[in-house]
Amino acid sequence: MEGHKWFAAVYDPVFSKHAEETFKKDLRPRVMQGAHGRVLEIGAGTGASLPYYRGHSFEELVISEPDSFMLERLRKKLDPDLQCTIVQAPVEELPFPDASFDVVISFHVLCSVRRLPQSLAEVRRVLKPDGEFRFLDHVRSRNPIGALVQHGIQPVWSWLGAGCHPNRDVAAAVAKAGFRLEEAERLRPFGIADSMLIGTVTRPHVLGVAVPALARQTVTT
Repeated sequence: MEGHKWFAAVYDPVFSKHAEETFKKDLRPRVMQGAHGRVLEIGAGTGASLPYYRGHSFEELVISEPDSFMLERLRKKLDPDLQCTIVQAPVEELPFPDASFDVVISFHVLCSVRRLPQSLAEVRRVLKPDGEFRFLDHVRSRNPIGALVQHGIQPVWSWLGAGCHPNRDVAAAVAKAGFRLEEAERLRPFGIADSMLIGTVTRPHVLGVAVPALARQTVTT
């Protein structure tokens, strides 16, 4: 089995539980809003997004995750009534034809992919020309001190967090990959009651909606 065995084991109770019970319970529905047709979620992890798909009617729902140990936990959470296809695949090598999905969804994935430009190129490839890429991720701080902290801690943070990079400018990377950002809302989900370390390293977040650059003419930012 390929993956991060111990990270997968502690991910839900240590890294995910608090976020899912606080800010993510409001942000996940916003990211999924308007998803239709053939939908692909990349890097679904242990399956935290699965409950939010209930009640949606899709032509097809496909969920991908490269880590075997994450997938093992995801499958245990799967609702038998949720019709979906689960595929083990890295974002850099999505096993789908060109222009095959109406919507691609990503939650905290782009921070940890090994090759960000290649991953975004794959997302664009599998999207239909009028499709949408909807994502939520934490990004590099605009504050020089915050950015310096993120850059300095990145090697250790990536080792502890299965490749997570706190110093990536995800929204800029999406734009460079041939997308047009229709929405790019910067958020600060962590309050002063949260861990000073986590609050410094993983703030701010960006909730984004992007389309292939030539797909639409009317853009709001």
